[in-house]
Amino acid sequence: MTDLSIPKKVQENAKKGLKLRDEYGFGGTEAGEHMAEKLAKGGDLSEKDVRHVAAYFPRHAHDHLDQTGKGDEKPSRGYIAWLLWGGDEGRTWSEKKVGQLDKQDERA
Repeated sequence: MTDLSIPKKVQENAKKGLKLRDEYGFGGTEAGEHMAEKLAKGGDLSEKDVRHVAAYFPRHAHDHLDQTGKGDEKPSRGYIAWLLWGGDEGRTWSEKKVGQLDKQDERA
């Protein structure tokens, strides 16, 4: 059985994304906001949700992630959305878990 508990850093990234979305009024979609709420809460995700998180990143790897809002700049919509899905750590974690789940399914 694969451990699908959400790492602390993924939770923190999702919380930061929600805070920025609140503060600026943009970034991400309703689906991203709902996923961020799940990630920020911690605990375990379902297999379906982990696969959904992993599928987000390849489609959005080009979304102005360098515009992080440092200094007086506003963060980009893409940066906020990226954080809603767990940020870089969310990508690493979800892709690793999908690999483990796929191996588990092969053995079943």
